[in-house]
Amino acid sequence: MLPIRDVNPTAIRPLVMWLIVAVNVVVFLGQPSSGPELEEFIYEYAAIACEITTGEPLAVEEIRTGVCSDAAGSAVVFPRKSLPGSIVLSMFLHAGIAHIVFNLWSLWIFGNNVEEAFGRLGFAVFYLLSGVAATFGFVALNPDLTVPLIGASGAIAAVMGAYLVLFPRHQIMTLIFVRIVAIPAMAFFGIWFFSQFLFTDGSVAWEAHVAGFAFGVLVTLPFRRRLLRNISTGSFELA
Repeated sequence: MLPIRDVNPTAIRPLVMWLIVAVNVVVFLGQPSSGPELEEFIYEYAAIACEITTGEPLAVEEIRTGVCSDAAGSAVVFPRKSLPGSIVLSMFLHAGIAHIVFNLWSLWIFGNNVEEAFGRLGFAVFYLLSGVAATFGFVALNPDLTVPLIGASGAIAAVMGAYLVLFPRHQIMTLIFVRIVAIPAMAFFGIWFFSQFLFTDGSVAWEAHVAGFAFGVLVTLPFRRRLLRNISTGSFELA
């Protein structure tokens, strides 16, 4: 089930969304492409649940064994690593072409409408806080994991959650097998949300997706009428 586009035109230029896409692409092009260099880069800059839980960068022994502990007597691999910085930077790191393309494609489809509702500054703050919330949701369920968490999908899941609250009846043109079908946003995101619980083998950070989506829904719901009024009046287009 692949979204192709939504039937929901906007009256603004989504500059913040375009900027987020551009930053993701620039970071992706600047990171090592593959091999040990990429792995080392990701361990040095990405968020890792064990590090956030303990408040300390991973030690050699923790990486070697995959066991999160205080690792007393074991040398820290990246002693100057900024743990708060890694939480933010993880949102802009990706493992490969397919990873970044699928993430940014979803942001491109749904982000413009959410930016129109929140306004440029509001959308920027919402996106960054969503990524942080998704990371902490993942860490809460995997506190001892020593594998890096990377990708924009947690923040983008929050954008999707916000879109669901704002536009539940708008149509999403969706590729299903070889046919494009119009699906109401409520049905599309419902299927997407429950499908996340199928990815429990560790290959997909479904916990970050669920946490991000829930954050987007919960943050947007109390302000739905006000946000929709911003769209109808075009108040943010004047800024």
